[in-house]
Amino acid sequence: MAIATVDPTTGETLMTFEALGPEEVEARLAAAAAAFARHRLTSFAERAALLERAADLLEADEQSIARTMTTEMGKPVAAARAEAAKCVKAMRWYARNAEQLLADELPADDDVRDSGAVRAVVHYRPLGVILAVMPWNFPLWQVVRFAAPALMAGNTCLLKHASNVPQTALYLQELFRRAGYPEGCFQTLLIGSGAVEGVLRDRRVAAATLTGSEPAGRAVASVAGDEIKKTVLELGGSDPYVVMPTANVERAADTAVTARVQNNGQSCIAAKRFLVHDDVYERFEERFVSAMRALTVGDPMEETTDVGPLSSEQGRDDLEELVDDAVRLGARTLCGGQRPKDRDRGWFYEPTILAGVTDAMRIHREEAFGPVATLYRIGSLDEAVELANDTSFGLSSNVWTDDEDEVRRFVRDLEAGGIFFNGMTASHPGLPFGGVKRSGYGRELAGQGIREFCNATTLSYRDA
Repeated sequence: MAIATVDPTTGETLMTFEALGPEEVEARLAAAAAAFARHRLTSFAERAALLERAADLLEADEQSIARTMTTEMGKPVAAARAEAAKCVKAMRWYARNAEQLLADELPADDDVRDSGAVRAVVHYRPLGVILAVMPWNFPLWQVVRFAAPALMAGNTCLLKHASNVPQTALYLQELFRRAGYPEGCFQTLLIGSGAVEGVLRDRRVAAATLTGSEPAGRAVASVAGDEIKKTVLELGGSDPYVVMPTANVERAADTAVTARVQNNGQSCIAAKRFLVHDDVYERFEERFVSAMRALTVGDPMEETTDVGPLSSEQGRDDLEELVDDAVRLGARTLCGGQRPKDRDRGWFYEPTILAGVTDAMRIHREEAFGPVATLYRIGSLDEAVELANDTSFGLSSNVWTDDEDEVRRFVRDLEAGGIFFNGMTASHPGLPFGGVKRSGYGRELAGQGIREFCNATTLSYRDA
């Protein structure tokens, strides 16, 4: 894929970029390693001042960077502003909490004495240069939620961003430079996916994090495993959204719309499979379908737009194939199911709900990355758990119930990195985020996230 800004609203190529050559990549690797040698020696107070300054600058740039994101990947501009604001919040959260999160830990006195030591400490040290391979769907947030904790821990960062958001990638590099970070602390690598392996194998790169597709995660994990390097992977998701009889059905249906079409439906943690109990199914379906039909599909730069275009023509084609396969095999289209008739340019697709989905259909097994929901009727809690877990993914899940016994059962049995009761999945700086099964491993955010790229060093002291 060419490194270019292509407006998904029109399909027009607005700007192209040359990939870095081997000599330029080498220079950035050398700069990152040299910066780490200095940055790891700075105090938490010094790092926090830099990150707070970056947050101030991003907050001032909210309007302009939002329009850049919308231009490059098509999310509604209001959602893009919200993404920028969320990044500011995460930066400030880590600037103010990192020192405590990485404070020395003291093992139990009995364990220290039993080890033969007089004192023992678990001390967190940064790993080094971290390579981040990041996606286009949240082009600012995905990067910041890695970079803020990584920089606060004393690491330095190399960003290989998706090839369709180069302006956002370069903005991030410039943001950290303007904030006062020394040269090499955060750098963007404008390279193709074929060049990632060489960077990851370089001895100066200590670890990698990737958010993206399962094939991309498999490729990075394979190389990192061969090199014995730490990785964190956040991959795809096909999150269940379970509605049980005691739920507030109206609120569950209204929230379901946002949960499915946020970011034009292009979110790993978007609810995708809606599992609704027989006792409330009809009420839920009627309200859910009505609300999905009422959404405004259009120019993402317009404040009134709810759903913009998909990020690429290929993405729209892939989504169409999944829907067409399901319909051919007997699924019913309750709304949508096609390109908008009033849009002859751009990569738009109508908000869609499919019912009557079976395991013979690709969409039952594969992730639908766009505004398409699959609606299932369930008859019991056992069936809800079984169907919710009937996927290779395990990123997050949503459950609507007011029954404490049901809550305990879902907590015990759902195979997911997160369970959100009576609300939709959302990430927050203070809550760990990540998945199980083919949704990846490791955690981002909170204390778990900042420690992923630290060396938990045991210090044992004995009398001389």
